[in-house]
Amino acid sequence: MREMILKAVANPPKILWGPFLPVLLNIGLQFPIMFMAIGVLDMNPLFFLVSILIVHLIIISLGLKEPHLSTMLQAYGQNYKPTTNLYKSKGMKFAP
Repeated sequence: MREMILKAVANPPKILWGPFLPVLLNIGLQFPIMFMAIGVLDMNPLFFLVSILIVHLIIISLGLKEPHLSTMLQAYGQNYKPTTNLYKSKGMKFAP
């Protein structure tokens, strides 16, 4: 096997010591909310910066426990398909 493949599997991508996808989601959600709250409600940006830091520390701790968190979230999003029952019944039935 090539070293590049082993390195990619052993060391998943990170942003500021946190898993790639959750960190991007945190920044992508909190920054627009912060700018809208500053513009509309004239709020103090320090509140949002502290909340971004706290959530980022939580993401880092989750990333230390499970380094492949981004890959797991991507796989769940691609493979999640709700099932439909062929006949009306209670619960999830996979066989006809």
